[in-house]
Amino acid sequence: MEKIQEILDKGMKQYEEKHKIIEYKRKVINAIKDCKTEKMGAHKYVCDECGYEEIAYNSCRNRHCPNCQMGKKIKWIEARKEEVLNVKYYHIVFTIPSEIYGIVIQNQSKMYKILFKASSETLQELARDKKYLGGEIGFFSILHTWGQNLMYHPHVHMVVTGGGLTKTNKWIEKPKDFFIPVKVMSKLFKGKFMSYMRKEKVEFYGNNKYLENPENYDNLVQRMYEKEWVVYCKEPFKNAECVIQYLGRYTHRVAISNERIVKIEGEKVTFKWRDYKENNKMKEMTINIHEFIRRFLLHILPPYLMKIRYYGILGNRNKKKKLLKCKILTRTKIYKKKEFPTFELLRKILGQNFNLCPQCKKGHMLIPNTT
Repeated sequence: MEKIQEILDKGMKQYEEKHKIIEYKRKVINAIKDCKTEKMGAHKYVCDECGYEEIAYNSCRNRHCPNCQMGKKIKWIEARKEEVLNVKYYHIVFTIPSEIYGIVIQNQSKMYKILFKASSETLQELARDKKYLGGEIGFFSILHTWGQNLMYHPHVHMVVTGGGLTKTNKWIEKPKDFFIPVKVMSKLFKGKFMSYMRKEKVEFYGNNKYLENPENYDNLVQRMYEKEWVVYCKEPFKNAECVIQYLGRYTHRVAISNERIVKIEGEKVTFKWRDYKENNKMKEMTINIHEFIRRFLLHILPPYLMKIRYYGILGNRNKKKKLLKCKILTRTKIYKKKEFPTFELLRKILGQNFNLCPQCKKGHMLIPNTT
């Protein structure tokens, strides 16, 4: 049993006695608890050399499960390799003020959509402006809801081309720095987000019940307009390979991995975390098992919510024609698209011997009747 499973198995029953859990979150937790156990069923691997057999339990394949992301991540990254252009890429992060976290938590589907919409429109609108670039860029956004300490911190990571396609089908880039100033992005993003939030019918309960009073809600909105929102842009990636490596770290990450759990003792859980306020210093944090479960539950997304989205020349409508045009203009090598079965992809990425037989050390463990 993995560490996250152990924590959920140990503390979930008692946690549910004191706290109401939304049904879709309960289903996710049950899937993670049952992942790679007899409850999920099993399949057999047989060595093609010596005939040694092993039984492997099936995985739950849930997007929140720390045990099930490797295969999905590898397949996704392999597909993205065909889309990376021979240009600079930037990493941009859009965040929202902590004062409205409560509203976001209670209206997740609506507010996450607003976060995607406001941030993507901000980038596209400013990139089209000739003052900054004058072209259509390409980027994808990844929703994360956590900080290193597992507390709630919704934000989107974006990987953005350092140039774009003009209306006359020419590639344009700015020679130095990123083409959109951070403060300009922040101001426009704030205006868009707050405008969409005010138009949306949101619900308030618990500690946010006071916001049902229009005067209280208007006061909060005014404070948010007066506050400086945080948007930051990291240094550009050195090359396309660095972009791919980055993708592997961010795309299919879950709130916390098993590797970060240091120990589980009694009713306490200790895990590793990086303190960004102290130059990414690695620290350990010990919290009550029920507090750990509470934080973990915060990051289970609503069903059907797409956590990775594509825009501009990477959007589904534009990808075939515009992306090909951009590859030609940027002198990017064009690869013939290949569809690898999951097994062959794992062999390609992890090496020929990733499934080496533990018994004879010569053959490979395969599912019978497959190659």
